[in-house]
Amino acid sequence: MHQARALPLSRRGLLAAGGAVGLGALLTACGDNDDSGSGGGNGGSWSFTDDRKKKISLDGRPQHIVAYIGSAAALYDFGIERQITGVFGPTTLKNGKPDVQAGDFPVDRATSLGNTWGQFNVEKYASLSPDLLITNMYDPGALFYIPDDSKKKILQLAPSAAISTGRISMLEPIKRYAALAEALGADPKAKKVTEAKERFEKASETLRKTVKSHKIKVMACSASADLFYVSDPKINADLIYFSELGVDFVVPEHTDKGGYFESLSWENADKYDADVLFLDNRTATLQPKDLTAKPTWSRLPAVKARQIAPWSSEPRFSYAGAAPLVESLTKAIQDAKKVS
Repeated sequence: MHQARALPLSRRGLLAAGGAVGLGALLTACGDNDDSGSGGGNGGSWSFTDDRKKKISLDGRPQHIVAYIGSAAALYDFGIERQITGVFGPTTLKNGKPDVQAGDFPVDRATSLGNTWGQFNVEKYASLSPDLLITNMYDPGALFYIPDDSKKKILQLAPSAAISTGRISMLEPIKRYAALAEALGADPKAKKVTEAKERFEKASETLRKTVKSHKIKVMACSASADLFYVSDPKINADLIYFSELGVDFVVPEHTDKGGYFESLSWENADKYDADVLFLDNRTATLQPKDLTAKPTWSRLPAVKARQIAPWSSEPRFSYAGAAPLVESLTKAIQDAKKVS
């Protein structure tokens, strides 16, 4: 589990009760080999080696894919539009609109197996006859959003592919999702893909130039009711990339287990000085309007100066998903003044 980076209220909830009625026969029929599976019936064998160095081999290109919503959104940006039949993870809001994690993925086209941590309907998953399961891997060997108590049953139903998304620069998972999309049949030279890449590269160069002339200290952070989290720019993939471009981030001194962030009580939320707060915008986290009652929050220089920028702390690993994030951070730095 991407435990260290995630917030308790969004990632460490109780895991859903394992098992589902009627799965026994299906699991027995599928066997215990993760690499077993059927292709899409389009002729020819298909293979892909994921970031666990695990080679997935099928009789044909997968036609029934189930993916973590962030993975689905990235693949959609690279041109995989019809093969993803099921998703899991934060897909829709309470009002039915797409969650920020869904990006441009058409959520009404895919069956949701669960919208929050610990929710993964194994029986519904089996009913989709999946050829392939795809998810992120923030920590080695940990399949993101796959509940531990039902992991064995889930992985018996179809091969799985994991893409590393932690402790490496954001460029790497973007390239890996591009490669996976191409293997699944997407055209890497499609106009929407090449234009998104050009936008991303242009945005990155603008950010590189901006930080040379704007000496601004940025703090990537998340807020919950009880704790304020300061993220480590040496662990999070997007922050690593932004640091490579020259962004000056606050580096927490004592990170929690896993290394993704340091958790502070609200009494100590002013431990680090920053000119801009890069605040986690996931739906399960608290936003500025929710934090006005926190005295320490209101006293932070960046808050007083209204220098708060939204941070998509689980970025969409595609050029289309990443370009707006680079542009948003660039604008925040350009508009900021020194306050710390």
